[in-house]
Amino acid sequence: MVANYTEGPPRFVPGYSSMLSMAAILLAERAAEDAKVLVLGAGGGLELRAFAQAQPRWTFDGVDPSAAMLDLAKQTLGPLASRTRLHQGYIDDAPEGPFDGATCLLTLHFVDAEERRRIASEIRRRLKPGAPFVAAHFSIPGGSDQRPLWFSRYSAFLAASGVDPDKATAARTAIDGQLNILAPEQDEVILREAGFSDPTLFYTGFTFRGWVAYA
Repeated sequence: MVANYTEGPPRFVPGYSSMLSMAAILLAERAAEDAKVLVLGAGGGLELRAFAQAQPRWTFDGVDPSAAMLDLAKQTLGPLASRTRLHQGYIDDAPEGPFDGATCLLTLHFVDAEERRRIASEIRRRLKPGAPFVAAHFSIPGGSDQRPLWFSRYSAFLAASGVDPDKATAARTAIDGQLNILAPEQDEVILREAGFSDPTLFYTGFTFRGWVAYA
């Protein structure tokens, strides 16, 4: 899985590369040219590389629980790794900051609502006042009756991206059974309860949503 990770998100997440570009732009709206940015769930290094290429003077602290994924991040970053400190662990293992911005991409759907709120609160505590936070993950509108339709669309997207149809169906079943997927309005409430202001939707890709909010 680690060996093939860098091929995954661009195929499995609609508009993935554009989402990273938009995230960098949203961070740069308020972050200085020499900003320090916290990246939670940094394993693999794809977002770190995109942000480092977009802003040549930014430095980063990347956090991920998987040592193998952090090793992959080093490879993905190449010479850009000199501007990044990598930390194995979770949000409680992240430096205290204060940071000029933070991201948590394709990560929060792995935890339940209570832990999601705690993680968001810990991220906010590490940010300077007014600093931007960008989050993106699975988030499906409507009630439970809408989920089959959205998962059907996502499965069709995977097949259109070259995934074997049987594997696309299996992925749909695994995602529905294993991830903690909330409705967009629930995600926004969690951001507000964690102390963030003005959560604004900036990205929608079938079953994925992304927000920017401010400490």
